[in-house]
Amino acid sequence: MALEAEPPVLALERVTIRFGAVTAVEEVDIVVRSGERLILVGPSGCGKSTLLGAIGGFLRPSEGRVLLDGVPVRRPGPDRMMVFQEFEQLLPWKSVAANIAYPLRLAGIGREEARARAELLIRQVGLTGFGDAFPHTLSGGMKMRVAIARALAVRPRLLLMDEPFAALDALTRRRMQQELLRLWQEHGFTLLFVTHSIEEAVLLGSRILVLSPHPGRVQAELPVPAAPAERGGLEAELSQLLLPETADV
Repeated sequence: MALEAEPPVLALERVTIRFGAVTAVEEVDIVVRSGERLILVGPSGCGKSTLLGAIGGFLRPSEGRVLLDGVPVRRPGPDRMMVFQEFEQLLPWKSVAANIAYPLRLAGIGREEARARAELLIRQVGLTGFGDAFPHTLSGGMKMRVAIARALAVRPRLLLMDEPFAALDALTRRRMQQELLRLWQEHGFTLLFVTHSIEEAVLLGSRILVLSPHPGRVQAELPVPAAPAERGGLEAELSQLLLPETADV
């Protein structure tokens, strides 16, 4: 079955979000199909993180609807897990394994199964031998691996990532980008990823949405070519769309 023929896993219908008198995003329509890697880019303040918050159920749209499998999103849930930019998003008093197992235990998964899933994910994110380590002993990249593993532990439909690699050094950032693509292949989740980096958007995405300056609206929708050799033109097109705010990215 062609991807276009499948029902969407996520749909935003004319979503407008206001904070008092300020309109953050206005009449945004987005359709996301299972297994896509959708990247949101745009200037600062255009509502990228706000949209992720609405999809995650942390914010209620002022107008319009967010639908997951056709059902309105009204609250957070384990089918939509979010990874933030901050390194300190782990529970500092819990070990790596306990951090990863924590959402499983909250979901009622038994202790042994939760630990087995945590141990598998520890291996999959390249942290073998660090299951008993505590967050304060880990580097930024290692903490981000734990955060991703914890999000994947409950096998979410959607993985929501808000500039998760922005604070990493260039080498670690590239390594984490490659790891994320590998995990996507292994786990089959649908990815929504916010970034300011044109290079990162083209590397990670199967489709890119460009949001306009405040208030955020969908300005352009660009498919990412499968062949890396064909992506140079896309980077140039994105640079033109995002000038002047992100021309230097």
